[in-house]
Amino acid sequence: MHAFNKPTVDDVNNLFDEQKLNDSLQQGAGNIVSALKDEVAAINQGLKTLYQNGAPVEDIVFGRASLMDRLLTTLYQHIFSDIKQPVALIAVGGFGRGELHPASDIDLMLLLQDKEDTITKDAIEQFIMLLWDGGLEIGHSVRTLDECAAEAASDITIATNIMEARLLAGDLFLFDSMQQLTGPDSIWGDQAFFQTKLKEQVQRNGKYNDTAYNLEPNIKEGHGGLRDIQMIGWVTKRHFGASSLRDLVDHRFLREEELTALLEGQRLLWQIRCSLHYLTGRREDRLLFDYQHQLALEFGFEDDAEKRSNRAIEQFMQQYYRTVMELERLNEMLLQLFREAILYKDKPGEIVVINESFQTIHGYIEVRHENVFSDKPSALLELFLINEQHPEIQGVRAETIRLIRKNRHLIDDEFRESDEAKRLFIEIIRQSRGVTHEFRRMNRYGILAAYIPAFGRIVGRMQYDLFHAFTVDQHTLFVLRNLRRLSVPNFCHEFPLASGISHHLKKPELLYLAGLFHDIAKGRDGDHSELGAEDALEFCLSHGLSQKDSRLVSWLVRNHLIMSITAQRKDISDPEVIADFAEKVNSLRNLDYLYLLTMSDIRATNPKQWNSWKDKLLIELYNKTAHMLQQGVGYQANRQRDIEHNRTYAFRNLAKEGFGILEIDAIWDNFTDEYFLRHTPAEIVWHTKEIKKHTDTNTPVVKTRTDSRRGSMELFVFSRSVSHMFARIVSVLGQLNLSVADAFIMRGMKGCLLETYKIVFSDDMVEHIDNYANEVVPLVVDKLADTELSDLTTMAVPRVQKHFEVETKISFTQIDDNGVTRMHIETRDRPGLLSIIARTFIQCNIGIHSAKISTAGETANDYFDITQANRLNRLSDDMKYQLKQALLEQL
Repeated sequence: MHAFNKPTVDDVNNLFDEQKLNDSLQQGAGNIVSALKDEVAAINQGLKTLYQNGAPVEDIVFGRASLMDRLLTTLYQHIFSDIKQPVALIAVGGFGRGELHPASDIDLMLLLQDKEDTITKDAIEQFIMLLWDGGLEIGHSVRTLDECAAEAASDITIATNIMEARLLAGDLFLFDSMQQLTGPDSIWGDQAFFQTKLKEQVQRNGKYNDTAYNLEPNIKEGHGGLRDIQMIGWVTKRHFGASSLRDLVDHRFLREEELTALLEGQRLLWQIRCSLHYLTGRREDRLLFDYQHQLALEFGFEDDAEKRSNRAIEQFMQQYYRTVMELERLNEMLLQLFREAILYKDKPGEIVVINESFQTIHGYIEVRHENVFSDKPSALLELFLINEQHPEIQGVRAETIRLIRKNRHLIDDEFRESDEAKRLFIEIIRQSRGVTHEFRRMNRYGILAAYIPAFGRIVGRMQYDLFHAFTVDQHTLFVLRNLRRLSVPNFCHEFPLASGISHHLKKPELLYLAGLFHDIAKGRDGDHSELGAEDALEFCLSHGLSQKDSRLVSWLVRNHLIMSITAQRKDISDPEVIADFAEKVNSLRNLDYLYLLTMSDIRATNPKQWNSWKDKLLIELYNKTAHMLQQGVGYQANRQRDIEHNRTYAFRNLAKEGFGILEIDAIWDNFTDEYFLRHTPAEIVWHTKEIKKHTDTNTPVVKTRTDSRRGSMELFVFSRSVSHMFARIVSVLGQLNLSVADAFIMRGMKGCLLETYKIVFSDDMVEHIDNYANEVVPLVVDKLADTELSDLTTMAVPRVQKHFEVETKISFTQIDDNGVTRMHIETRDRPGLLSIIARTFIQCNIGIHSAKISTAGETANDYFDITQANRLNRLSDDMKYQLKQALLEQL
């Protein structure tokens, strides 16, 4: 977006040739549409060229509106010149503000005194049709004055659009009458308008997940986006009758530097929006992964070629996130000023003194004099502690927000080393209420980044993958929110085990500190867990925590991923896995803290990543590890105990239902110890009953059962004669786009095959879980009956996954003396991935015994226990090499 000769405003204005269009209009109908199309195309292409050659974005946005003004006026004069009935052509909405982005609709209203007569109606239809035929994207309405007033009174969106109206052509009296009928003296007075628009903003922010920091943000509707700037403009216009944001400076609502920040933020969002419109050729306000790299390069950021990083995208997006964060702060401050000016203008309010530094008025805290922070810098932290300790405080007054921002520089090394600052910070994080709100406020005002400089480096930092849905700082604050939520009695029903543990923690602030520091080293060279652990240890010790407590926080940061990895990627039915994890955890105290941090971390990473299956896995790992830590017995003894426990309880339940010993033994003689280890008594009972009911030994048993509360389905298949059963089944599951979390494959003692699959459903699929259960059974039955293994179905890679490269890594580990090799594969997730892997196993003569499936964003992390297909022997080095090469070729 650089050029040798920078375009000028005159270059924009010269894009429309009014005389040429007028000549075509005079020549008659045959030339009008063609001429209009040519003129519109010339304007659009001309603006695009000027933008690409470095024209300021303001010239494009205002210039397009100005060019459309002239074009529409020309057409209006041609069509309505002989119409007797008064008609006003009015620009509304963004066009009314004089702003038109490259692909934005042109919003128009045709205003009449009374209902149109036939001649006027025909003229209006001709005008609208001509605009559409000429290639203009318009939004239009036709209203009488009475209709205008009535609709604006009942719908604030219409009232807001009309409030921004500009007369383009036609009857001035009509336009003035409309403004009078829809102004604040007639409808939507100051207070009603402000309160309703404020409610709209709250609802809008909630819709976009209460954060501007989604990795594919909507730059118009998201928090801190263009709509928030427009919100300021609407209130300004309604209350002051002001026509521009600069008027807020004249009214002493904004300072010059704040206006500059507001306009610079708007300018960046306008640039991004213009670039998006030109890049996509349509109205697109989402910063999708599809466009981020190209936009990053367009805005002058560069990748690190040596590290094959996405540095350009991450730097571009960090600029965006930090900009909307500043806009979010300005929006909060201005709305607070508006609240005081509009809602409390006739209500002086009682001043309640808190201490020598702070007081409240109308429920909002403020400094008692403008030198509070300069006289006593520690008050920059004290304010947040007071907010926590006084639940009646609703927020911070605007002038105090200004002073906080103005005095942030006082938080320097000397401030950070002061005992009072350290005491206040620890007190803030130890409070029983308000911790999440105040840490978010501290982040928004820049205090958290100033006090912990390492945190400042992660503010607005994105991670370019599908696993992390938010920027690092926002993710961290979501972790803190989740941890705090576990301690709130009203939410204890959500996660009973975790809430119970949380309520018994003696020092929950240690957990919150671990949450605050767990990702603080993201983006630095090196292991972020190790680097963050060092930061956490130094911080805790410097803030007066004991060696024991400081080491716990540091240990949690260093090991915050191990429980998630163990639960999702390892076989936690294997006591050896539990023993290894228990050895790393070392104590029940560590386990309690780690479990709470792990579940809160996963839930804060991406709402779509958390499900009842992961909840179940973590609970199972927690319970088994706690038992092993309490008992202290070896894993071999635990293994045998678990097998006997599952057999005994399953046997008792079957006996209660009338099964005899011989009946049970006849079925169980097929089952291996591994089967009894991997399945619960309830699952064993279910399988046994289904096999017993199935009298036709020539056809397989195919059954499902669902748990809609947990969003999961179990698929159970038992057969004595089907080849390549795993490949056939995962082919069906892949076609249905079902997500396999776990698979167990047993070659029975008498040649039978038993396979079980755990399938998890996303929230939007859970309501259809029973339909999937009914659909999958006949499809699996048909697939197992095929004499030939049909070709795999090729499915398209989803849009968002196409933009991420994941290097395929394959490794092998010998796990026992019986020939079983564990293969680990890390690759990009895609539809039908398991089918591709299963087909490759067949081609390479590989037999599969179990599978552990885990997906994080765009990355699949899968483990398969395999042998040679027929002889159940271990894989030779040559077979491993051939299998690896075949998989790499496919993936």
